[in-house]
Amino acid sequence: MGRVMGPYGVRGWVKVAPFTAATDALADYPAWWLVPREGLEGKAWPVESARVHADTVVAKLAGIDTREAAAVLKGSLVAVPRDALPPLRDDEMYVGDLVGMMVVNRRGETLGKVEAVDSFGAHPVMRVAADDGAVRLVPFVAALVDAVDREAGRVEVDWGLDY
Repeated sequence: MGRVMGPYGVRGWVKVAPFTAATDALADYPAWWLVPREGLEGKAWPVESARVHADTVVAKLAGIDTREAAAVLKGSLVAVPRDALPPLRDDEMYVGDLVGMMVVNRRGETLGKVEAVDSFGAHPVMRVAADDGAVRLVPFVAALVDAVDREAGRVEVDWGLDY
């Protein structure tokens, strides 16, 4: 849902860069899971107060009462439980659902598996890891993504092995 950018003020508030276009949605959840680094287990934090501030969200988390305590959370990923998310229509999916899917190009060549979906502002980017150790960054945009087959766990793209 987002990443903690750092402390906000001196009373333990944090500033979060949301990974969603609906910036205010993150402020509506009563608790967040903060994961300090990829591969580590997160911890639930009750949200005492949160509001939109420009294109970010600022929040006061329970037990974080100083700027120094908030600074420790810098870089943490912000998540919410899956069952707290709004239901999807048949033609929708969460980008996190792409993780673990096999990516295949138009020539039938396997590029690898989606290991993460990053957001750098313009659009989501799939980080695709191949068995040989190669990592490809494939933009998740309609011009390049031909199909997503949830049941088969497969993403078909217009992307070459040599890109």
